[in-house]
Amino acid sequence: MAGRLYRRTSARARLATERAFHAAERFLHIEAVSGLVLLAAAAIALIWANSPYAQSYHDLWHAPLSIGIGGFVVSHSLHFWVNDALMTLFFLVVGMEIRREIHEGALSKLRAAVLPMAAAAGGVALPALIYVALNPAPGQIEGWAVPTATDIAFAVGVLALLGRSIPPNLRVFLLALAIIDDIAAILIIALFYSGGIDPAGLLVGLAGLALVVALQMAGIGSAWAYVLPGAVLWIGLLQAGAHPTLAGVMLGMLTPVLPARGREPALNAAMRALDEIRAKAARSPEAAASLLPPLRRLALAQREMTPPVTRVQMLLHPYVAYGVMPVFALANAGVSLDGVDLGRADAFAVMAGVVLALVVGKPLGVFAASWLVVRAGWGSLPPGVTWGGVLLVGLLAGIGFTMSIFIATLAFADPALLGAAKLGVLVASLTAVGLGLGWGLVQARRARAVAPVSASA
Repeated sequence: MAGRLYRRTSARARLATERAFHAAERFLHIEAVSGLVLLAAAAIALIWANSPYAQSYHDLWHAPLSIGIGGFVVSHSLHFWVNDALMTLFFLVVGMEIRREIHEGALSKLRAAVLPMAAAAGGVALPALIYVALNPAPGQIEGWAVPTATDIAFAVGVLALLGRSIPPNLRVFLLALAIIDDIAAILIIALFYSGGIDPAGLLVGLAGLALVVALQMAGIGSAWAYVLPGAVLWIGLLQAGAHPTLAGVMLGMLTPVLPARGREPALNAAMRALDEIRAKAARSPEAAASLLPPLRRLALAQREMTPPVTRVQMLLHPYVAYGVMPVFALANAGVSLDGVDLGRADAFAVMAGVVLALVVGKPLGVFAASWLVVRAGWGSLPPGVTWGGVLLVGLLAGIGFTMSIFIATLAFADPALLGAAKLGVLVASLTAVGLGLGWGLVQARRARAVAPVSASA
C-alpha cells in the first residue's frame, strides 16, 4: 500500500516537474520577456549609478579579474571581460542568425532581400548624417555610428507585445532589417573602431580559424570541441588590435547550416539504436549497462539530425538573452547623471545628436528608402505588410540599446561624452519603445477592424 502511494506521488511529482521545466523553457524563448529583462537591468544600473551607493557600482566594474595558468596570467577589469569577452557570445549568436538568414531566410533570395537591405541602408545612412550635422567637431564626430544600430532582441520583443494582429511578415521584415543593421555595425566596428593590425596577432587568429575549419572537415559535431580554437581566435584578434568580439561573428558565420553527413543518415542511425535498445531491454530488463552503447549512439544521432547553426543558437539563446545581455546592460547603462554635464555644448550636442538620429532619423531613413525601392520597382512590400507597418518597423529600429551602447564605449574616450552618448541611447530607445507601441496599437486596431470585413466578403 505504502509502495503504491509512493509510486503514485512520485509520478505526479515528476509530471509536475516536467510541466514546470517545459513552461520555463517556453518562457525563456519569448522575445518580449527577454526585452523586459534587458530593460530592467538597464533601469537597475541607472538607479544604482545615481544612488548613494554609486561608488560601489563603479568599483565593481573596475575591479580587476585575473585569469591564468602557471606563469601566463591575463588581468583586466570586470568591465573589460563583460564588453570584450562575454559579449563574444552575443556576437556568436548574431553571426549564426546572419548565417541562417542568408541560407534559408529573408536574405536567401535577392528579390526578397532588396527591400530590407535598402531599408537598413536608409536606417544607417540618415541617422549618421543627422548625428554628423550636429557633431562635426573632432572628439564628437567619432560617435557617428552610435545611432546606426538596432537592438534585435528589444525591437522584436516590443513587436511581440503587440500580439497576433501584427502580420507575421512584418516580424520577418523587422528581423531581416535588424540583421542587416548588425552586419553594418560589425563592419563599422571592424573598419573604424579597431586599432592598427599587428601581424603577429593576426597569425594567431588565423591559426584559430584554421583549427575551426579543420575540425569541421574532420566531422567534429560537438560544440565543446570548438571552444579552444575559438579562444585562440579571440586572443589573436585581441593581440592584432581588432575588436575581439569579432571572433564571435566569424565563428557564427562558419557554423554549418546543414546536418553533418555520417556513414548513414542520422534518422536511420536513431532507428537502429532504438531497435537495439528495445531488444536488449526485452531480453534483460535489469541489465542497464548493456543499454549504454546504443543510448550513446541515439544521443549522437539525435544531435546530428539538427543543423549545428540551429542547435547551437537554440542552446545559447537563453544564456545570451537572460545572462550576457542583461549583464552588459548592467555594466554599461549606469550613466551617472552628475557626471553628464549637459551644460557643456559638446556633451549636449552628442546626446541630442544620438536622440534625434535614433528617434527621427531611423524611421525616416527606413521609410524613405523602402518607398524609393518600391516606387522604382526594384522590390515590393511583403504580403500583409502596409506602409503603416513599414513606419512601425522604422520606429522600432530606433531602439539602439545594446549595440549602440557597445559602439559608444568604442567611440568616446572622454567620460563626459561617453556618458552623454549613453544617456542619449537610453532616452532614444525608451522614446522609440513608446512611439512603436503607440503606433503598433493603432495598426493592430486597424488590422482587427479590417479582418471581419474581409471574412464577411
